[in-house]
Amino acid sequence: MRTEDVLAAVATGLWHWDGATGRVTFDAEAARLLGLPAEPTELSESAARARFHAVDWVEFQGVISVAVAEDALAEARIRVVDETGRVRRTVRARTRQPVSGGPQSLVGILEEVPEPHPGTSPARTTVTGDWRRNREAFLLDAGRALAEARSTAEVLRVAAGLSMPGFEPSALAVFGTDGGRVTLIGHHGYALEDVSAFLEIPLDGNHPAPEVVRTGRAIYIPSPEEYARRFPKVWPLVARFGRKSWAFLPLINAGRTIGAWMAGFSVPVAFTPDERSVLTTVARMLAQALSRASVHESEKELSAGLQRSMMPTVQPDIPGMTVAARYVPTGGGLEVGGDWYDMIPLPSGRLALVIGDVQGHDVRAAGLMGQLRIALRAYASEGHHPDAVLSRASRFLSGINESGLSGVDDGVPQDPRFATCLYIEVDPATGLLVIARAGHPDPAIRMGDGTMLVRATAGGLPLGIDPDTDYPTTRLLLEPGETMLVCTDGLIETGGHDLETGWSRLREVIEAERAADDPEFLETLADALVQAVHGPSSHYTTGPLVDRREDDIALLLLRREPPASAAARAGEPPPRRTVMSIAQAEPERIAEARQQVRDLMHDWPDADQTDSAVLMVSEMLTNVLVHTDGDALLRASVTGERGHRRVRVEVADTSDELPHRRHPGEMASSGRGLVLMELLAGAWGVDPQGEGKNIWFELYEAGRPSPDELAAIT
Repeated sequence: MRTEDVLAAVATGLWHWDGATGRVTFDAEAARLLGLPAEPTELSESAARARFHAVDWVEFQGVISVAVAEDALAEARIRVVDETGRVRRTVRARTRQPVSGGPQSLVGILEEVPEPHPGTSPARTTVTGDWRRNREAFLLDAGRALAEARSTAEVLRVAAGLSMPGFEPSALAVFGTDGGRVTLIGHHGYALEDVSAFLEIPLDGNHPAPEVVRTGRAIYIPSPEEYARRFPKVWPLVARFGRKSWAFLPLINAGRTIGAWMAGFSVPVAFTPDERSVLTTVARMLAQALSRASVHESEKELSAGLQRSMMPTVQPDIPGMTVAARYVPTGGGLEVGGDWYDMIPLPSGRLALVIGDVQGHDVRAAGLMGQLRIALRAYASEGHHPDAVLSRASRFLSGINESGLSGVDDGVPQDPRFATCLYIEVDPATGLLVIARAGHPDPAIRMGDGTMLVRATAGGLPLGIDPDTDYPTTRLLLEPGETMLVCTDGLIETGGHDLETGWSRLREVIEAERAADDPEFLETLADALVQAVHGPSSHYTTGPLVDRREDDIALLLLRREPPASAAARAGEPPPRRTVMSIAQAEPERIAEARQQVRDLMHDWPDADQTDSAVLMVSEMLTNVLVHTDGDALLRASVTGERGHRRVRVEVADTSDELPHRRHPGEMASSGRGLVLMELLAGAWGVDPQGEGKNIWFELYEAGRPSPDELAAIT
């Protein structure tokens, strides 16, 4: 007799599903069981699915996926329905993947299950709807938690906290592969001394984990007797834990077995198809999470390595000075970019502070930054003046851009890149700063009383744009107790700010840090500045708590320590001072001088007096540039205790001609300078010097002091 005839005699039909074409073939008996004419029939996948109860079909699909993964037989009970959805009968479906049918093919049988007699229960019940809903909710929660884990430690922590519906492991272990060995990378439910024997297992060892890694198939061990029979060598080490059942599943990602996952149970588990389906799904999600975490950690390690190689440590033992530095990359990609800082010992015994930003936030920008940093170090070490160092660096970067060596992608030269840079030569003995600037934000000075001033400096184009650009220098004096901040634009403009509003945000942070005598003051201030821009540290990737990492940040803080004798004057407020020179060819810097005075008096209670000071400064500087052939030197200071402070502004020039009162007519456009001084200043005067003169005025917070008080503060 034919096989088909034998099966038909016992009400069993054959079916074949071809996944490549999406067609399902039934023999005559299988077609009869489905309520179709009793003849060989071929249906589409959707038409065949319509003959089964929807809930049972979803469950059967899960069982099939587990069976295919384990190369095992899949079995389930399925209700057959008619066109109206009424249940006609229940059949038992058994299927597996044929050896020669291809990976997308399934063959199986259908046989009718007799209805139970009244008063009895079937030998096996289907999974209840509540259990299925619990399973789906568990898998959704597990998938969400594993997807958010960004490190191997977080993945293992999430895996240890999984509470599976109906059966919960009492112990978990995750194994990875390392060459010819299987290594334990994480566990839960064991003490460290309990797992010492399983930290490294040979790939050919007699243990379930290596076998799972070798074969890529799960191993289910429902009883201690089965464990002892299959793995007699390792059983004595496992028996003392008192577990009753074990599941070892392969961790497969992108078709490659990357490890194994062990779930141990303190109660016997039969490992039904539904339980295997849950375990297989969790193992698949766990493998993907571990793979993502491994990639993330590799990128983080690469990023940290690049940063360590490109970012030097600052010199901690500068006589009379302290330095703090920070570099914070963007949050995307490899977290590398073009921002950098450097600290270079010079042949003269001084040191150079360098901070810069190469255009872009990618590996190419990081590579150019490394080249430019090396070039700047070389030019500085040769003893060149700051302007010459930047001029040579600009020619160096222009040469890279012109030769097309700045980057090649698939043989196509990349667009040229430019870089901003701030180069400061520091004399620790005197606090003298010689600054050359190439399109970079100006430095800021935190004065002894906490006030922050952005110091305007002369500058040129960013590096790499014009190889013949000149870079004029600016000289500043860092007084004892003052701190200089230099940074890249990421610290200023992150969060939609421009230069003005960005500096205002930083001013609030800088002026709020009052404990300047704290040895950790600079480190605390550096952390506060970064946190003010990025927000609190967080592992969130979306929402209001996400780190605002729009741009790289590099910053340097340089503080000149006050002398020991200053401790005796601890109760005396330190003065605020600013000094700047304005050349004949730089009339536009008069606006910067006005802003310097306004910033110096930012907390002055009388706004009219502030406006008066700005007006008189503008008048004094303009007179020097119009009526003399020399440059102007502006010195301004605020001294005294709050409520009794004094503003003194001096403008010096090299002309010996003293100012004199004029009587301008109504239409005259000049000649009112001294009239303004008499009307607006609390006191003013002209002091002849050896070469030139010094014109000054003073304003008083509490009104003009008496002659004795004036003599005491002069």
